Amino acid sequence: MHLTLAHIGARTDSSSKSKDSFDSLAQIYLDRCSAFARCLSQAFRTEEAMLEWLGRQQSRTPAIVVLLDSRGRQMTSEAFAAWLGARRDQGAQHIVFAIGPADGWSETARERAHLLLSLGPMTLAHALARLVLTEQLYRAFTILSGHPYHSGH
Repeated sequence: MHLTLAHIGARTDSSSKSKDSFDSLAQIYLDRCSAFARCLSQAFRTEEAMLEWLGRQQSRTPAIVVLLDSRGRQMTSEAFAAWLGARRDQGAQHIVFAIGPADGWSETARERAHLLLSLGPMTLAHALARLVLTEQLYRAFTILSGHPYHSGH
């Protein structure tokens, strides 16, 4: 299985220390996830660019698109792990988790999504949302593998 963590917005660079810190931490979790799946991070300048990229992805099955959205489904870590495990067990080749533009996803993007996922009722900065999402992806993989990282508290 291949995971892409996508976001709409500027690519981060070394000129912003806070972005570097969040990106560095998120990359640590992506690296940890690579023991379970191939993981990449991808930035897009616009929602349209991301949707065009999705359309160009070639595989046996279309990518599963998960958009982070405040109106989306909230899950416990265990439920998220079960959802991810079910996709894996069903043979999903590529799952794209995407954090949208500042003004939210368009209806076109929302219709393209297989799942609208909310990290909670609070609004998070995009860099922080990427970090939380990558940690939850790692946690999900450890839950699925029986690794002691997740103690259930």
